[in-house]
Amino acid sequence: MGAGREVQISLDEVRDKNLMQLKKLNTVLFPVRYNDKYYADALSSGEFTKLAYYSDICVGAIACRLEQKEGGAVRVYIMTLGVLAPYRGIGIGTKLLNHALDLCSKQNIGEIYLHVQTNNEEAINFYKKFGFEITDTIHNYYTNITPPDCYVLTKLIDQPQAKK
Repeated sequence: MGAGREVQISLDEVRDKNLMQLKKLNTVLFPVRYNDKYYADALSSGEFTKLAYYSDICVGAIACRLEQKEGGAVRVYIMTLGVLAPYRGIGIGTKLLNHALDLCSKQNIGEIYLHVQTNNEEAINFYKKFGFEITDTIHNYYTNITPPDCYVLTKLIDQPQAKK
């Protein structure tokens, strides 16, 4: 990448006609296969699921699921966030995550969380930069990959104070 060149990173919503892009990315990026429910959740999350393009090439994605907590509050679960290896380190993952965090703030959603394999230090450090904290460890969360354990990383989002 030439110094001083403006990097063109754009986000686009996932819909039926480009869902295959998300499927292809996931096949390359993650050691697990995702079922139809994953893709249905991704589509139904609307703005919370995005494809990232670098100069019109699809190079990353974030896929989220909206969950209802007891008491009616909504929280966001990041099912996947990934960027193809040659395109890492130039702000694409940051743009995807900031998009989801901004949406949480705008929609008064106070919690966002995800699971990360315990040996994925790159991902753990990435999320910690954004204020996520390890809040739990789940043993044998994954099947067919080693290690099978994951951390739960959670970020509580400050809500704008309501005017009295």
